[in-house]
Amino acid sequence: MAETKTRPIWQQEVRGSYPDPRLIALSGRERLEGWWRGLWPPPPLFHLTGARPTGFGSGTADAEMPASGWLAASNGVISGGTLAVLADIAFGCSVETELPAATPYTTAEMSLSFLRPARPGGMLTASGQAIHVGRSVGLSEAFVIEEGSERLLAHGTSRLTIFPPLDPAPDPPNDLEPFEPPEHETPDPYLRPAPDGVIEQEVWNELPGAEILRRQLAGELPPPPLHHLTGLGPVEIGKGTATLVMPSTEWLASPTGRLQGGAIAMLADFAMLTAVETTTPAGLAFAGLDLKVNFLRPVVPDDSELTARAEVVHAGRTIAITRATVTGAEGKPVLLATGSTIYLPGRPASLGEVELSGREETQLEGRQN
Repeated sequence: MAETKTRPIWQQEVRGSYPDPRLIALSGRERLEGWWRGLWPPPPLFHLTGARPTGFGSGTADAEMPASGWLAASNGVISGGTLAVLADIAFGCSVETELPAATPYTTAEMSLSFLRPARPGGMLTASGQAIHVGRSVGLSEAFVIEEGSERLLAHGTSRLTIFPPLDPAPDPPNDLEPFEPPEHETPDPYLRPAPDGVIEQEVWNELPGAEILRRQLAGELPPPPLHHLTGLGPVEIGKGTATLVMPSTEWLASPTGRLQGGAIAMLADFAMLTAVETTTPAGLAFAGLDLKVNFLRPVVPDDSELTARAEVVHAGRTIAITRATVTGAEGKPVLLATGSTIYLPGRPASLGEVELSGREETQLEGRQN
C-alpha cells in the first residue's frame, strides 16, 4: 500500500490483460460482443483511464472515458490530443464490427478537429461510424461529446489498414467462460483522487509560457496531473520548439498488447502545444484547434522512452501551425503529426467558455487578415 502512495501511477504494477489471441478466428462483431458479455479481460488502458467501448451495431461503436482530473494539463483543461484515446476506440471498433473472421487491422491515420475545451468532471463519450470497409482500407468518423451537457467537443475521421485474412486461421478457443477480474486493494488509477498540478491564473498572468515551462523543468512549478498518470513531460524547450518524453509502459496498451495509437497521438499533441507555449507572452491563452497523425509502426510496451520533438513552423497573430515526430528507443519514427493552435487574448488560461471552431475564431482570423 505504501508503494502505491509514493510511486507515480506509470511506475506501479500494471493491471489488466489481453484476450486469447485465438479469438482472431472470430468475426469482428463476434469478438466485440464477447467483450461486451464479459468474456474477455479489459486491457491495461481501461484500468488506467476508464476508456472502454460501450456498445456496437452494424458499422457503429460507442465508447466512453471519465473526464478525470488525472487527464488535466497545467491550465486545468483536458487537451484535445487526450481525446484521441477515446476517439481511437470508436474509430477502430466501428470498422471492426464489419470485418470477417481472422481479419486483423490497425489504425493508419487519424484527424481530429477540436470545437470546445474539455474539462475534468463527468463523462466523455464517442460515437463512431464506419464510412467504408473494404479489403484493405477502412474509413470511419467519430463525434466526441460531453455527456452531461451533450456539447460536441471534437469530430474526427480515421483511416485503418485492413490486412488479408490469416491463412490458416487459428481454431477459436472452446472454453469461453466469463472473465473473473482479480481483486485489488486500491481502486483503478482513474478512480483515485487526482494530484494537484494545475497552475493558478496569477502565475499565467505574470509569466510568459517559456518561463513557466523552465520552472516546471526545474521543479519550481508542479507538472500537470497527466504527468503523474503517464510519465509524459518536457525534457527540453527552445523558442518555438519542445521535446517531450513518455515511457512506453504497459499501462497504455490496448487489447492488442501494443500501445494504443490514441495514447501516442496524445504525446505528439502535448509536444506541439508545449512548443506553442514557448512563444506566448504572459497572460495569453492558447488552445489546440486540430490534430492530424500518421502512424508509421507499432510500439511495444517495453518501458523504453518515446520521444516527441515538436516545432512551430508558422506563428501568426492568432494561429500557430506545428509539426511533431515521435520516435522510439531506437530512434525510428513511429508517428508523424501536424496541428494548429489558436491564441486567445483576453481569455483565462483555463479558456472559459470559448468555442474553438465558431464565430469567435472567424472574427479573430478576420482581424489577422
